[in-house]
Amino acid sequence: MESFDYVIVGAGSAGCVLAARLTEDSSAKVLLLEAGGEDDADEIHIPVTFSSLFKTGYDWNYETVEQKHLGRPAYWPRGKVLGGCSSINAMIYIRGNRADYDGWRDSFGAEGWGYDDVLPYFIRAERNTRLGGPLHGTSGPLHVEDRRFTHELSQAWVDSAVTWGLKPTDDFNGASQEGAGLYQVTCHRGRRWSTADAYLRPALSRPNLTVRTHAQVTGVTLAGTRAVGVSYLDRGVAREVRADAEVILAGGAINSPQLLMLSGIGPAEHLREHGIDVAVALPGVGENLHDHPAAPVIWTTRDTTDLVEFGTLFGLLKYKATQRGPLTSNVGEAGGFMSTLDGLPAPNMQFHVAPTLFYDNGLREPTVNGFTSAATLVEVHSRGRLRLRSGHPLWRPELDPAYYAEPADFEAMLAGLRVLMEIGSTGPLARFLDRPFLPERLDLDDDALAEHTRRWTQTLYHPVGTCAMGTDELAVVDTELRVHGVEGLRVVDASVMPVVPRGNTNAPTIMLAEKAADLITASRAGR
Repeated sequence: MESFDYVIVGAGSAGCVLAARLTEDSSAKVLLLEAGGEDDADEIHIPVTFSSLFKTGYDWNYETVEQKHLGRPAYWPRGKVLGGCSSINAMIYIRGNRADYDGWRDSFGAEGWGYDDVLPYFIRAERNTRLGGPLHGTSGPLHVEDRRFTHELSQAWVDSAVTWGLKPTDDFNGASQEGAGLYQVTCHRGRRWSTADAYLRPALSRPNLTVRTHAQVTGVTLAGTRAVGVSYLDRGVAREVRADAEVILAGGAINSPQLLMLSGIGPAEHLREHGIDVAVALPGVGENLHDHPAAPVIWTTRDTTDLVEFGTLFGLLKYKATQRGPLTSNVGEAGGFMSTLDGLPAPNMQFHVAPTLFYDNGLREPTVNGFTSAATLVEVHSRGRLRLRSGHPLWRPELDPAYYAEPADFEAMLAGLRVLMEIGSTGPLARFLDRPFLPERLDLDDDALAEHTRRWTQTLYHPVGTCAMGTDELAVVDTELRVHGVEGLRVVDASVMPVVPRGNTNAPTIMLAEKAADLITASRAGR
């Protein structure tokens, strides 16, 4: 049987980082397995086209169970390609709030993961073209830049939000998160810069790194309570490989807990229901699933343009020649953070705005020129769970984020939508807005706004928590991301976050992997 020191499962936002960092030690032999294929589509690299990747071969194309408080399931795109979700996301660079990481430490026993502990890893990863020390990095692998194109509607929204009462900011990752401004993006000279670009490609020439695509892992091989390898399908052919040091799961908040359960690690009764022998009973596997929900307020526009207008052959040729112009837009160009209630320790609401019609995950083709604003709940109280539908590894798991199960989440979302309606009638933005599109009128009573919210809530693509780090009875990994009760097995991805950070989760996942690489390297030195 083939053997490596480390077998990494998943070449996404975390897996690519780990592969690059661990192979910096030339004596460490690393195998990186990715269920998807190469990241070679133009739509991956052109920022504005990210949503065209949804429901394609680059997407796991998941769907939740019917949500009690929505009356329908919710579609969840997840990257199935080199770079994972960093190859299909909206490229917004947000780290989260100091309170998030201090909360991991203080509320969940995650010592070593407070804000002051993780900040050096954000800095190490980052290569920011405008911002520098002490809070930003300028020499890391991850390019972060001011977008090369910003539509006048996005700037008008920022100006109107400031007129409404938000403070202006040019750095959501600085000393204070609150305010309104333009988002920085993980792009390099107008092109998406995924973790495949930032970390994996520079490492591919190393003889101690092996990367296999179209390789879906079906189980972790255990010898007693030690992980010694994995089984996987290599383009449909069953294979096994040995890990002499560690198996590292980096499949994300859906695939990592599913793989643990398939391997006999998880809630014992649930595993037995599916005919899976229990190797290690860990009741927290699959629990604590939660996500940032988002809901829109959209207008048609006048006396301005729409991003869709630039999606022409001429626009594409201009982009390919210069990597400038509207196709460098990440769609969600601007936004802000605020609290909808007094006395909160940090913002509970994030806004995203786009100079086009973007709703239902961008799957509906715009029919008129428009402007989209969205309220995103970033302090989420509702908790759901992930469960197996079958012991067969190719069956999709059952996903239930329990959106709005806690009434406080729904009330906060309604308050955020009311703010967006007010901003739309304030300041310079108002002159560009023609009429309400979704909802069709803005003078809604509470019941009508509630119905609108239930109808149009969607994911903001940030599921976390299903292999949570901590010390309580539902913790799955310890503070070094080692699976409780199993030797030689770690989880390094968004599933270990006990609480979702306030903001987009790509940068925090990269931080996790940077820190994990140090923990793994130190462990190897100790051995």
